[in-house]
Amino acid sequence: MRSTALGTCAAALLVGVAATASAAPQRLPSYQQWQSDVTAAIKPATPWLEQRVGQGGSKLAIVLDIDNTSLESEYHEGAPNKPVRAVATWAAQHGVAVLFATGRKESGRSTTERQLTAAGYQIDGLCMKNSHDSSNSATKQRCRKEYTSAGYTITANIGNRSTDFEGANYEKGFKLPDYDGQLS
Repeated sequence: MRSTALGTCAAALLVGVAATASAAPQRLPSYQQWQSDVTAAIKPATPWLEQRVGQGGSKLAIVLDIDNTSLESEYHEGAPNKPVRAVATWAAQHGVAVLFATGRKESGRSTTERQLTAAGYQIDGLCMKNSHDSSNSATKQRCRKEYTSAGYTITANIGNRSTDFEGANYEKGFKLPDYDGQLS
């Protein structure tokens, strides 16, 4: 009987440890792992753009999110996310407009423009959150709608959060890792 009580106590202890371990917050991966994951996610973008540019069309464009997509906001504040910048550079060199849609507030426009320019991005359009937007998702949808209303064909939409892809007005999405919402 004594061994049964100890066995039950040990089993309860293990269940408690498992519950505590599963409730523990996830840690972000190392910078190197993040960059490897970003590279894998963005790798199909340039071949897609090559094919899409080859099909022709006017005012072809890509739309990029900023934080933890175009810029390394979590790991190196303000630094370019190099795999994404490489896609944006290819696009710009091939006549594809580089447009941005961000949940950053309009009041920070000049700072955001300086950061993107310093990081080596061409900026053909920058659409930011305004006082009428109810959420980042609403901002991104409004921005893409404004871009398409201006005649752009958004061939690629690149971001790291699910809110970057809600709604329509783009041909293909490329989702970067956000590790269950840890990278905003």
